[in-house]
Amino acid sequence: MGSWRLYVAVAAGGFRRYATYRAATAAGVFTNTVFGLILVYTYLALWDEKPQLGGYDQAQAVTFVWLGQALLAALAIGGGGFEDELMERIRSGDVAVDLYRPADLQLWWLAADVGRALFQLLGRGVVPFVFGSLFFPVALPREVSVWAAFLVTLLLAMLVGFALRYLVALSAFWLLDGTGVTQMAWLAGLFCSGMLLPLNVFPGALGEVVRALPWSSLLQAPADVLLGEADPLGTYLFQASWAVALLALGRLAQSAATRRVVVQGG
Repeated sequence: MGSWRLYVAVAAGGFRRYATYRAATAAGVFTNTVFGLILVYTYLALWDEKPQLGGYDQAQAVTFVWLGQALLAALAIGGGGFEDELMERIRSGDVAVDLYRPADLQLWWLAADVGRALFQLLGRGVVPFVFGSLFFPVALPREVSVWAAFLVTLLLAMLVGFALRYLVALSAFWLLDGTGVTQMAWLAGLFCSGMLLPLNVFPGALGEVVRALPWSSLLQAPADVLLGEADPLGTYLFQASWAVALLALGRLAQSAATRRVVVQGG
């Protein structure tokens, strides 16, 4: 019970920490809304030329855009999560303090990232999504059960997103500078999650590959459940499998790093 309360407190602290950056949050809301508008009009033109592209109608495509803008910061698909801070602590040697805490390193950062994600979802994601729903034709479900299933996919997406970024952050134990790995992860996240274009639009083998990768759990999988294009149970299994595998891999990498690698600077 004591450990449970500790991680809840860490998550609450992560939420409060990001809630203090009100100007940055307002700027993020504005940015997401503007980029949403750019993508929506691009999608509308594309779907005018190719109706039912990827199995979506125009309203579903528009909904996909605004959902992506709502989840971009929450899931840190383009960066902005905990990974930069953890990489800096590894580089400076401050991670040694983290390892001496009476808490698990992976769970500590997971709790903090969940708090951050929840604030970004509420503080930065809701307004663009509501804006898009009010001013553009969207395809939103009326059944409460669909919304509940969608929320479960969001929680699983948070786990997968954290697990991917935790592996990126741990690379700093072996690299002098993790900037390259971080940028490659951002590019992979933006391309393979569906943030630029729904993955069901990708042709042939390329589409099959990107839909099987873990990044599809971040946006494509929740979007398909919300739009009624995927079975929730199958989606849960897909996301949970990737979450377990990646978290386990992160645990192995953490164990190897803390036993055998000398932290740079400390």
